[in-house]
Formats: sequence, C-alpha cells, structure tokens
Amino acid sequence: MNPVRLIGRLVIALTRQTGRVAIFAGRGLAGIVPLQPDLLLRQIMQIGWLSLPVVGLTALFTGAALALQLHSGGQRFQAGDVVPAVVAIGMARELGPVLGGLMVAARVASSIAAELGTMRVSEQIDALVTLSTDPIRWLVSPRLWAAALTVPLLVGVGDIIGIMGGWLVGVNVLGFNSAAYLSNSWAYLESWDVVSGLIKGAVFGLIVALSGCWFGMHAGGGAAGVGRATTNAVVGASIGILAANFILTGLFF
Repeated sequence: MNPVRLIGRLVIALTRQTGRVAIFAGRGLAGIVPLQPDLLLRQIMQIGWLSLPVVGLTALFTGAALALQLHSGGQRFQAGDVVPAVVAIGMARELGPVLGGLMVAARVASSIAAELGTMRVSEQIDALVTLSTDPIRWLVSPRLWAAALTVPLLVGVGDIIGIMGGWLVGVNVLGFNSAAYLSNSWAYLESWDVVSGLIKGAVFGLIVALSGCWFGMHAGGGAAGVGRATTNAVVGASIGILAANFILTGLFF
C-alpha cells in the first residue's frame, strides 16, 4: 500500500475518533443541566469518598520514600537539608496529582467501564433509549462532573498525607527537627504549586471518567467485550493522565 495513503488514512481515522470523543465529552458535561443532585451525590461517594483510602496510602508511602531518596542522593552534594522543601514541592506539583490520578484510574475507570459495558451488552441502555431517556444525561454526566469535582479534593488530601509521610521519615529516621522540618516545608511551598496540582487533579478526574464512560458505552461482544472495555478504559485513562500532565506542566511552569 502507498505509504503516504496509509499515513493519510491513519491521520483521518485519528482525527475522526478525536472528534467523536470530544462530542461525547461535550454532551456529557452539558447533560448535567438540569441538575440531578441524587445521581451526582451518589457518584461523588463512589468516585471520591471510596477512593480516599487508596489515594491516602499511596501518598503516604510515596512521601516517605521520596524523603529517603532525596536525603540519600542529596548527601552526595551536601544538600541533604533540602528534603523538606523538595518533598513538599514534589508532592504538590507532580507526585500528588499524577499518582492520585493513576490510582483513581485503576479503581474508577475500570468500575465505570464494567458497569456501563454490562448495561450495554445486556441492552439496558437500549431500553433507556426506547423509553425516550437520554443515557448520556443519566449515566455519563453525573460521573464526569463527580470525577472532575472530587479528584482535586483527593489530590489536596493526598498532598497533605504525602508531606506528612516525608515528615514522619524525616523526624524518626533521618534525624530532622520536627519544627524545622515543617517550617522549611511551608516556607518554600508557594500557593501556585498547590493550585496547579489541584487544576491537574480536575483534568485528570475528567479524563478518568471520560475514558471509563466512553469504552463502557461502546462495549460489545458479551462478557469478553466488557473485559476488553475495562482494560482499555484503564490503559486509556493512564496514558491520558501522563500525556495531560506533560502538557499542563509545560503550560504552568
């Protein structure tokens, strides 16, 4: 096959698929009006509250491990005292949003894709359409908005827990003074470091829910199709988070 023609076909297919996903996301975000508080609150509990333990544990061990690595590496350059500041900045800017988003993707994207995929292959979504009910409004919109609203909160809590994990290791293992450690953490942490991480969290939450809803709503082929949709949702959300993180980091810093 002509390689130029093949490249053209790939570009057209990619552009067409991007447009479909963008239209799907736009319909999902717009479908929240009029607001349905019961559906939104239910998804906030499922996506936000139930994800708190895994995000908190991930942040705790990440902050602790980061403190150990920074102290060990910093001693080579007589820079071991920068541990508190770098842990705080690293958690707020990068590790908190990215790891929190990936943990939510592993838990939430798979759950959404499995639930909606099962509804698709069992024709429950077709039944909603038959009853003149918009499945986007009832199934997609609450999940998109709940994820966009709750993941920044999870990121903020994860930042605090991660910094506390570094503080625990710094004080009990590395010999830092507790008051000096906390003072250095807050002295070098700027408000934009925290705000940028929260903005990333909102974008990552939207990516997670969008990936789960898209692959779930387009699942097919019985149980095997639901399994493929679940796998693709997690992979798509993870890659989307890492790509969006690179773009947002370049824009913010």
